[in-house]
Amino acid sequence: MSNTAQRFREFKMPDVGEGLTEAEILKWYVKVGDTVTDGQSVCEVETAKAAVELPIPFDGVVHELRFDEGVTVDVGTVIISVDTQPGAGPVEPAAPAGGQAAPAAEPTAEQGGDEPEPEQQGRQAVLVGYGAAPSSTKRRPRKAQPAQQAAPSSVAAALQQELNGHGAAPAAPAPAPVPAAPAAPQAPAGARPLAKPPVRKLAKDLGIDLASVTPTGDGGVITREDVHAAASATAPQAAQPQAAVAGAQPVAAATGAEPAVAGGEVRVPIKGVRKATAQAMVASAFTAPHVTEFITVDVTRTMKLVQDLKQDPEMAGLRINPLLLIAKAFLVAIKRNPEINAAWDEANQEIVHKDYVNLGIAAATPRGLIVPNIKDAGRKTLPELATSLADLVATAREGKTTPAAMSGGTVTITNVGIFGVDTGTPILNPGESAILAIGTIKLQPWVHKGKVKPRQVTTLALSFDHRLVDGELGSKVLADVAAVLENPGKRLITWG
Repeated sequence: MSNTAQRFREFKMPDVGEGLTEAEILKWYVKVGDTVTDGQSVCEVETAKAAVELPIPFDGVVHELRFDEGVTVDVGTVIISVDTQPGAGPVEPAAPAGGQAAPAAEPTAEQGGDEPEPEQQGRQAVLVGYGAAPSSTKRRPRKAQPAQQAAPSSVAAALQQELNGHGAAPAAPAPAPVPAAPAAPQAPAGARPLAKPPVRKLAKDLGIDLASVTPTGDGGVITREDVHAAASATAPQAAQPQAAVAGAQPVAAATGAEPAVAGGEVRVPIKGVRKATAQAMVASAFTAPHVTEFITVDVTRTMKLVQDLKQDPEMAGLRINPLLLIAKAFLVAIKRNPEINAAWDEANQEIVHKDYVNLGIAAATPRGLIVPNIKDAGRKTLPELATSLADLVATAREGKTTPAAMSGGTVTITNVGIFGVDTGTPILNPGESAILAIGTIKLQPWVHKGKVKPRQVTTLALSFDHRLVDGELGSKVLADVAAVLENPGKRLITWG
């Protein structure tokens, strides 16, 4: 192994969940030239389950960021390289143009990356040194420092050298260069426009011919902003701009990381939490036979208990709301009917009964619907449950819920009532046995003690997996929840 190969260490996209295959880079916390230490978070990524920060496992200086923000990367692909010996002197220059790339070049197909674009080959020579860092965390070709003349004198020269015979097909003569305007250098006439792979993909998704785009990047490189500017200029002229140019696809086929706009339509790629939610719901709906039962219940006493507990010194500083008491009532009903807390194991043809309840709470977040769960919720006191519930909600709103917090759930609660909805027919989380939907709580005329009176009323809906939960068992659980909410008293605080 060469000294250069030993000097540089690569950090690959890890599997931060349970068998996840890809993650999107949301934000880089470092840029080329920054010093990093073992355990320091270098970026935030979004998986199909959560947004998490990735710590790097070694010290050094950032040599290269392999992908831009907004790019989805397969697990196992190198995303950042680090110079672990920054004081060891200049980096070895890359192999001559047309030769093999230096060890820290773009990931090869065997490493899980794309085949290098022509303008990428030999780029190692212009990415050495750690002078002034770029203003953006996105990878941009960087000029070599004066002391490192082994590299081309500029990005434009390096890329031009690639195009003039080294990176292009040998039989094609080098085209005559076209004079470039100082503010926007152009590639030679007939040459392939200069752009990074993510920018090429964006142009393809938007149906933009890169040859028609005016570059504004260093050395005549086309940026994402250039492509968007070209798309904005052509969008009013046609619903599918440039669809027939250079094999580009219509906007309707866009699958990139950014929304495509054309013909009055906005197409947003399905990815991240939305993609995972859709897949999970389809799998659940067409795997577990769902049964949903409903009950309308007078929760006037429960609402009175909410107000009383807010004044209770033992509950001081805790968030007390109807969701807390309904969650507790659900846990009480499960304790009375433990057979419902189970899972269907198709592979082993077994019903798995569980002596713990991991209570999922469906949470609507800016990233989409997620369902973190409170571990061993059935053994928590009411104050402990209140604390756990508050922590769960706060973490979800901050976008910091971890994949572990969303794994292992056994039953779930979804509160559609906060949107003014009476109730719904919830779909089970895959692997869970039941889900309880809470409708809005509102004053309704209700027969109470033989007289019609205005009472606080809500409708509950319980969906369950009919493979392991019979109608009798599901009905008993739902009826028990209603009974506790109708007459909660102090027993709701002590039971469970």
